[in-house]
Amino acid sequence: MQTQHSDYGKGLFYGIICYFTWGLFPLYWKMLEHVSSFEILCHRIIWSCMFMTIFFWGVRKMHIKHYVIGIKQYLLLLFTGLLMTLNWGLYIWAINHHYIVESSLGYYINPLFSVLFASLFLKESLNKSQKIAIVFALIGVLYFTIDYGRFPIISLVLATSFAIYGLMKKKMGIDATAALTVETMWMAPLALGYVVIMCYSGNSAINTLHIPTILLLLGAGIVTALPLLWFGKSAERIPLSTLGFLQYVSPTMQLLLGVFLFGEQFAGAHIVCFSCIWVGLIIYSVDIIRSVRRNRK
Repeated sequence: MQTQHSDYGKGLFYGIICYFTWGLFPLYWKMLEHVSSFEILCHRIIWSCMFMTIFFWGVRKMHIKHYVIGIKQYLLLLFTGLLMTLNWGLYIWAINHHYIVESSLGYYINPLFSVLFASLFLKESLNKSQKIAIVFALIGVLYFTIDYGRFPIISLVLATSFAIYGLMKKKMGIDATAALTVETMWMAPLALGYVVIMCYSGNSAINTLHIPTILLLLGAGIVTALPLLWFGKSAERIPLSTLGFLQYVSPTMQLLLGVFLFGEQFAGAHIVCFSCIWVGLIIYSVDIIRSVRRNRK
């Protein structure tokens, strides 16, 4: 019993520090605002690949082939790698072009999109509460589009790409850290080629020899990989329902940073849209708790 309690405590700690770190990402990318978003993305891919490779061969002392078997899985990881790149790139661009509030909306919507996609592609049936939650999310997005006069494309692309990414990973059933390693390996040659060309042409941020900027670019891999490792440790120790609640820490922190630190607009359309999403998430979360309790009984 004491061991279980200790494991739960560790899992909760890892989960909190993971989502807290993700919530602080806008601060990190804002420090690189003077660098092009695409170059930041390339460095994030390159150094994430380096970090994950060292982790596997140096720390785990394991080979990727223990987790990824066959050409089909490698090709599927190429597809998820492209989705990951789209998600990372758009998120960095959104942060550095003053769309932090809209990006946080995307990660609020994401859990509901994941449920919807599981119903559409995995034939998982939606219960009444889940259907109501999704309807609230759709009403919020629709109201924002009509009242604010602009479709929240950043939010929906972030939510959709990450939901499809999660769906693919669930179907593959591959260890998350191994999958990220292969995904970054697929993307790293293109990213490295771009950085080399930029350096050769003298247009790279590295050419400035500004040490803080170079260190931040090098650190992009560490700040990407570490939260994922913490997430894995957390998922092993605490229930999915607890993780479900913790995942709202990150977009909430991003929303607060966007509004109160960076002064982004939070107008009436935002309030109505976010309120609808929050109501949907509350309904969804209550449904998860009831489901967990029923399963325990």
